[in-house]
Amino acid sequence: QVQLVESGGGLVQAGGSLRLSCAASGRSFSAYAMGWFRQTPGKEREFVAVINRSGDTTSYADSVKGRFTISRDNAKNTVYLQMNSLKPEDTAAYYCAADLTRGITRASTNYDYWGQGTQVTVSS
Repeated sequence: QVQLVESGGGLVQAGGSLRLSCAASGRSFSAYAMGWFRQTPGKEREFVAVINRSGDTTSYADSVKGRFTISRDNAKNTVYLQMNSLKPEDTAAYYCAADLTRGITRASTNYDYWGQGTQVTVSS
């Protein structure tokens, strides 16, 4: 069993920055790839970014590429999402997720564990 807890969400003006954190407990953190997703009411959960177990491979949605950076600290059992140049369309609930069986994947159905989410609101 893996428990994931996100933090760092909030209200920010367009052009600003936020750093989300996701703390993991339970099984060995370095054993799984970690992803960030986001969701707005009435829409499906959307892939944002993923990082592999060792942290040397990442992948991003086109909508955030060049603005967001995913990273992890396996010693601290934490994955981060640095979000810069935020836009109102980035407003969503952001979720981290753990994938125990695949190296790196964008499909939400491939993830095994999810956090409860943290709200990010970007004002124009």
